[in-house]
Amino acid sequence: MTQPISVIAKSLVRERTRTGLSLAEIARRAGIAKSTLSQLESGNGNPSLETLWSLCVALGIPFARLLEPQQPNTQVIRRGEGTKVTAEHAHYQAILLAACPPGARRDVYMLMAQPGADRISQPHPPGSVEHIIVTQGRALVGLTEAPEELGEGDYICYPADQPHIFKALEQDTYALMVAEQN
Repeated sequence: MTQPISVIAKSLVRERTRTGLSLAEIARRAGIAKSTLSQLESGNGNPSLETLWSLCVALGIPFARLLEPQQPNTQVIRRGEGTKVTAEHAHYQAILLAACPPGARRDVYMLMAQPGADRISQPHPPGSVEHIIVTQGRALVGLTEAPEELGEGDYICYPADQPHIFKALEQDTYALMVAEQN
């Protein structure tokens, strides 16, 4: 059985970046040579189960996280979509767009943008996520390699620890942004 070294390599880099620890520190904590970890992160080598387990302990992650490829979790909900809960005695509906994960910090912003100068953001700290609801106008929003066109009432959620963009497509485009840091 061959090991999915490319998935393991990407997972190791992702998780080490998330911790903010150096290559040398993770190798020290795992009890392996720094060169071994460097090779594994480059997609080279044939790590033993014991080596991978030690790395998981050093990174503070479950073993399965090394073997599961992580995909950007971009979610789009269009206006009028989603599961609605309606009040019995009032003209009131609620749609849950995103629940707050444990230990997360969320900041709320009102965005005001005009066409022309696009807002291209560099990656924020590992684990950062942005939630945006366009309240007026239209905008191109999300990861720079796969932005989504949103109109009034549309929602998007994307990993903000990757390059991302907010590009107004109409004059006086407004949006509500919730920036989440885990």
